[in-house]
Amino acid sequence: MLCLMFLLSISCMQEDKKLDIEIFQTSASGDKLSKVEPISFNKNAVKIKLLPEEKLQTITGFGGAFTESSAYLLNKLSKENRKKIIDAYFSKEGAHYSLTRSHMNSCDFSVSNYSYTPVEGDKDLEHFTIEEDRDDLIPFIKEAMAASTDGFKIFGSPWTAAPWMKDNNNWVGGKLLPEYYDTWALFFSKYVDAYKAEGIDIWGFTVENEPLGNGNNWESMHYTPDEMTNFVVNHLGPKLEADGKGDLKILGYDQNREHLKEWVDSQFKNEETSKYFDGTAIHWYASTYDYFPEELQNAHKKAPNKLLIQSEACIDAQVPVWKDDAWYWKKEATDWGFTWAPEKDKHLHPKYAPVNRYARDIIGCLNNWVDGWVDWNMVLDTKGGPNWFKNWCIAPVIVDPDKDEVYFTPLYQTMAHFSKFIRPDAKVIALEKSDDKLMATAAINPDGSTVVVLFNEFKTPKSINLSLNEKNVEFSIDAQAIQTIMIPKL
Repeated sequence: MLCLMFLLSISCMQEDKKLDIEIFQTSASGDKLSKVEPISFNKNAVKIKLLPEEKLQTITGFGGAFTESSAYLLNKLSKENRKKIIDAYFSKEGAHYSLTRSHMNSCDFSVSNYSYTPVEGDKDLEHFTIEEDRDDLIPFIKEAMAASTDGFKIFGSPWTAAPWMKDNNNWVGGKLLPEYYDTWALFFSKYVDAYKAEGIDIWGFTVENEPLGNGNNWESMHYTPDEMTNFVVNHLGPKLEADGKGDLKILGYDQNREHLKEWVDSQFKNEETSKYFDGTAIHWYASTYDYFPEELQNAHKKAPNKLLIQSEACIDAQVPVWKDDAWYWKKEATDWGFTWAPEKDKHLHPKYAPVNRYARDIIGCLNNWVDGWVDWNMVLDTKGGPNWFKNWCIAPVIVDPDKDEVYFTPLYQTMAHFSKFIRPDAKVIALEKSDDKLMATAAINPDGSTVVVLFNEFKTPKSINLSLNEKNVEFSIDAQAIQTIMIPKL
């Protein structure tokens, strides 16, 4: 009897030291956010130790962009499929997006060029109108709001001012004329008011999408770092403050990470220049696999109390592959740089697997102080459009409007592994792991639950030994798989 009690006591002690977890997996073998059992197959497990006492950045959110292209396509679908997509992105049962972006005026993923300021010389913007958004963007946003239980943040991004405000009188390239700096600052304030009248609250802005330009292809407007800082410090910031909108977030830069240093050096040069900047926005197009950790670390060091948000990413310069999940796990996709990058940068643009790029980049960002990660278009068609410039891209959800068919690519599940489980105001925490090839990140949610996301991009499975606060659990991750591990509050 004593022996039995002793064995039961040992068993109870072992159970007390075991972590309770839920595992959700997406894999090349066919899992799609599938719940899997924690089974270990190998004693040579990768050891991962979570360090909850070492808290890092606070999460702002994860999500995608409201574009006219996506909204236009949703208008062409049946009510059932429209609702299916919006619920999949915004409901608690779906990806539960919490941070979103929208374009102010038209962008490349618009059906045509348009501006909210159509009357030339209208310095006071008496003719400002968001009429162009009423039949597509605004209904899309409102239905997303209705589907969301917790709500989500929206930040606006202009690609360009109307041509009449620019030195080249063109949608593409050129600079804002100094005589219209105050008019352009007013534009941001008017945008907030117009959307507020529609029942949509704007959380903030990026100052300019891709201020370095885009090769003179589609809507753009150029700034140097100091020109943008001047506009924010002396025009945009004071205008929003004067209009009672000083709580709106202003994010500088909004382009590729490779040039991040020169922009944060300008924005956060001193107390005066930093005053109105709430943070910095970045894009990923400088590389298909390098997330530029040194640049991200430097940006955080330069402004440790400011936001650092990935504001745009997509599989660009590529036509979607329809209903073939395997393709999204293969290194066959290319990007703009595969063809067009200068020879010295070609190594940054090889063929790559789309899932790998999303998973690697999000984990790499979270491990280097990024607090928000926003995808580009939520919905595109089988050609990768529509848009007026015909620069085709891939979205996580692809539709065939003529047949009223919807395809959720593996990129949708990849995004959901983060957005669904890591909630706003979560704290990223440090971790230690014994295998540098296995990518991992972790966060503690406001409700006390802990989330771990793992990515195994290789063709062999791995056993894992995960520990937290003297408790541990063993399980495995499949080959070519991404996992989210949920640990309830201890």
